[in-house]
Amino acid sequence: MFQKILIANRGEIALRVIRACREMGIASVAVHSTADADAMHVRMADEAICIGPPPSGQSYLSFPAIISACEITGAQAIHPGYGFLSENANFVQVVEDHGLTFIGPTAEHIRIMGDKITAKDTMKALGVPCVPGSDGGVVDLAAAEEIAADIGYPVIIKATAGGGGRGMKVAQSAADLKHAFQNARSEAKAAFGNDEVYIEKYLTTPRHIEIQVFGDGRGGAVHLAERDCSLQRRHQKVLEEAPGPCISEEERARIGKVCADAVAKIGYSGAGTIEFLYENGEFYFIEMNTRLQVEHPVTEAIFGVDLVREQIRVAEGMPLSFSQDDLSINGHAIEVRINAETVPAFAPRPGRISQYHAPGGLGVRIDSALFDGYMIPPYYDSLIGKLIVHGRDRPEALSRLARALGELIVDGVETTIPLFHELLAEPDIQSGDYTIHWLEHWLETHYA
Repeated sequence: MFQKILIANRGEIALRVIRACREMGIASVAVHSTADADAMHVRMADEAICIGPPPSGQSYLSFPAIISACEITGAQAIHPGYGFLSENANFVQVVEDHGLTFIGPTAEHIRIMGDKITAKDTMKALGVPCVPGSDGGVVDLAAAEEIAADIGYPVIIKATAGGGGRGMKVAQSAADLKHAFQNARSEAKAAFGNDEVYIEKYLTTPRHIEIQVFGDGRGGAVHLAERDCSLQRRHQKVLEEAPGPCISEEERARIGKVCADAVAKIGYSGAGTIEFLYENGEFYFIEMNTRLQVEHPVTEAIFGVDLVREQIRVAEGMPLSFSQDDLSINGHAIEVRINAETVPAFAPRPGRISQYHAPGGLGVRIDSALFDGYMIPPYYDSLIGKLIVHGRDRPEALSRLARALGELIVDGVETTIPLFHELLAEPDIQSGDYTIHWLEHWLETHYA
């Protein structure tokens, strides 16, 4: 049993892990940059240690600083949260080399799923349906033209080491391909130091559906149904809900079993998310995230499970505390991401919080590290909170979300809260009839 866990992260996700540790009777260690010395996760942890200056490369991404913090505090394990080092296979190897436990999958599984081409080949071999496209990296324009002609336009060019929507370009026709191909490669090179790209069929009206899976590391695995993350801009999620409003029970059981069987076969350990594009009743694999997701609370809400607690248990070598038969969906949950940003430009707006009031009441949860007087630093992600609601069904969840948004007060900086008030008034959002392109089209027309 772990006695002390270091959380290699900041903000609301660090708080989330600290709370799980406290409920399990495990001491927590917060790390922080000098910019986060007064942050809520630092205040809430049992111990806190400064690991460097504000730039993340010198603090939250510093292997030596985090390992040293473990040695100084006597922490036995590291929980990476999401972002930062959560999917860095080299970091996992360093953690293990120092006799510590990484709370997450193995370095090997992170490497496999971190490369888009290898991940696709692996999933295809495991029986997971994939988007038609190139078998590997596309080396030049001539090869790109041949592949695109074979699978048919439109196509999307993606960086093999990509993430966050960078290194992704769409070619609607052969005339667009050269420009899209060159731009994707140059963007990938600048963002990831690797200009390798691959090509896939571009689906025109898909939804973004992701399946939550959990493996015990010994060949056992379950799925916890799906989340619909289709409401997004520039490939960044804005709102997530579970279960998906367009997925039938039969489809859920079918794709869920495929995903659980796939991660069981490779002996996957811990939480993971297998992401799909869904169109006309078909699922197409796009990537696997080998970590906890930002939107994990909606899954927790409909199943009544603590995914962080389960991550810690599995890392300790314990079996899953639930079986597939134990898991049944209860109601509907929705999460909205509150960012310190302008709308519609979505430009970050760091600054001091003059007043903060969290909503409450039945079925309302807010994951945030805000407090009155908190200074949002300019060095990190603009996410400042996640508002999660749970209802007996989707209409009740939507009504509860509208009520909770009306109670939420964040003064002193611009936020995306007004955007959600506007979105909830849209018939397509009320009905659940939207695709991954809906929000960008709405923003273009609404703010024209």
